[in-house]
Amino acid sequence: MATTIPLFASFKYADSLTVVGISFCTALVCEAISWILIYRTSSYKSLKYSIDKAAKKLETMKTENPSSKLTIKKSKTKKMDRVETSLKESSRDLSLFKFKSGAVVALVLFVVFGLLNSLFEGKVVAKLPFHPIAIVRKMSHRGLKGEDPTDCSMAFLYLLCSISIRTNLQKFLGFSPPRGAAGGGAGLFPMPDPKTN
Repeated sequence: MATTIPLFASFKYADSLTVVGISFCTALVCEAISWILIYRTSSYKSLKYSIDKAAKKLETMKTENPSSKLTIKKSKTKKMDRVETSLKESSRDLSLFKFKSGAVVALVLFVVFGLLNSLFEGKVVAKLPFHPIAIVRKMSHRGLKGEDPTDCSMAFLYLLCSISIRTNLQKFLGFSPPRGAAGGGAGLFPMPDPKTN
């Protein structure tokens, strides 16, 4: 049997507001953990500074007018390759550095999800304003009885809230990844190198 937080009990969308509120609080806790373990350390600050510096340097090198002389072009290409390599290494180091707080944050999210799952098991917490496609319906209708495709389960709403709230909170607090880290090849699917084609 689902229960709601007394603060939201009188509202029409009490269950939805409860899930959104808990998701926001969880995002705050996760960012606080990340700040304690990562963002306040001097290692993180120096890595972030080196990534920003290398990204700016690479950007200015790419926007400079190419010279007509072949030897200058080769020299510039070698310098760009060195800066790109440095950027990729720093981004990889930053990813590894962030990994230690990732385990703690994952544990917090797992505990909160388990708590919410027990509170809202089999209960519709929201109505979708559209009829989702089959793959989305499997996620949005997870654990619910009935055939109404617009019914939304807690798991789907919590997933959407967690992704959007945490990302925007990181930007607001200034904890978003450095500019060069996103495109530095440290992600799951790095951009292909155009020079190899």
